[in-house]
Order: sequence, then structure tokens, then C-alpha cells
Amino acid sequence: MRIARVSGPRGVTTVRVDDDGRFIPISDPYAAFAAGEEPQDAAEPVDGELLAPCTPTVVVGIAQNGPGHASPVQAWLKSPRTVTGSGVRVRLRRDAGQTVAEAEVAVVIGRGTAGLTAENAHEYVLGITAVNDLSSPDRAQVDPRNFESKSGEGYTPLGPWIDTALSMDADLPMALLADGVARAETSAGRLPMTPRECLAYVAGWTALGPGDVVMMGAPHSQAPIGAGETVEVVIGGLRLTTPTS
Repeated sequence: MRIARVSGPRGVTTVRVDDDGRFIPISDPYAAFAAGEEPQDAAEPVDGELLAPCTPTVVVGIAQNGPGHASPVQAWLKSPRTVTGSGVRVRLRRDAGQTVAEAEVAVVIGRGTAGLTAENAHEYVLGITAVNDLSSPDRAQVDPRNFESKSGEGYTPLGPWIDTALSMDADLPMALLADGVARAETSAGRLPMTPRECLAYVAGWTALGPGDVVMMGAPHSQAPIGAGETVEVVIGGLRLTTPTS
């Protein structure tokens, strides 16, 4: 199922996106997930603009998880207020040096993570979405904790929807494009630490809950971008679009 959130005449609605691209309102997907069920259709199709597919309380970035990086894996927190949806224009900071776009697999948590291990991690994952972890890496020279480099307004485009059929164990193709030209092409199989291992690490230190997001790292899936370019992150069949200014 492709789970999305849309803003329309009725306000914000959680929907599934059917094969014809229609938005079908559904029951609470997190309550359904906790009960081991599928969300049920709740109304006739609606019109609306896509929002970020979830509203996380916690957004975790995985560091040290790209080819050539050192182990063990590490993590850092990114403000959930930086989350925005596909198609939303993001103004790049002019005071933070070069901006880099990072195409990453984002795992959306479906229920509280008490008891999560690497072996049973799939039992806690609602689905997969795409994330563009926009960054200002030049700031790392004075800010090793990633606060400044990751805090730009709108610097976490997420979406366009959560795909519950995608497996976090799959070697998903990953691509980063700017103005239609590929800047990076790779796959999730190049992550040194698997999503299962990353989730177990994170859940071992902090509790996660429904709608929280863990970004799994950039396995050669990042590139510098400039203001005015339209950036696309492609993860499997997901295509997240971010125009910039």
C-alpha cells in the first residue's frame, strides 16, 4: 500500500494512492499496523496536495554508514521541523557554504520500538519512503554535531508516500538527479550497516514511535547542488522532487 497525507478542502487527510493515482482516505495506518491489519478505506476519493507522508516526533540520521566510513555506526538527530513534502520549494542557505543533497532510504516506524532487535526489526516498520537529507557540510568544520549543517528550513524533504510493500532488506536502486541529470547512482546494498542493524542500534538508545523516521545513510548517493536546480531522489519506485531557490 502507498500511504500518503494530502491537504485539501477537508483539511489534512491520510490516504492510500491507488493505481490510478487517486487519493483514497483510509483509517489510521498506525493503529491498523499495531493490530496486525491493513488500513481500511474510509471515504470516496479526495483531491489535495501531497504533504510529507508522516509527521515524525523524532528524525534520526545514521552517520558512518557509507563506503569508506568507519564502523561502528553512529547516529544523530535532525529537527522534525525541517521535514517537508515532495514538490515543495526549498530555499538553500547562502551563509553555510556548499549545499549537498543526499538520497537516502528512510524507514518509517509503525509502533513503539520496545523489544526491537536486528532479527525482528521488520515487525516495527510500517514502510519505506525517500528522503533528501539536505546538508551544509562546510559547517562541520566548526560544528561536528551536525546541528548547523542539517538545520536549514525545509532541509528534510520526505515522500512522496510510504510504500508498505518495499522491504528494508531489499537492495533498492538509489539515484540522485538535478535538473533531470543523474548526479549519483547506487543501491541500498552498498550500505555497510544494514537497516536492521541501524534500527537495533538506535532503538537500543532511544525509544521510537509511530511515524518516526530513521534515515539510513548515503552510499555514494550524494552530490553538490546549486540554487535553482530541481533535485530528485529516486529510491526503488519512489520519486521525491525538491525544487530549490
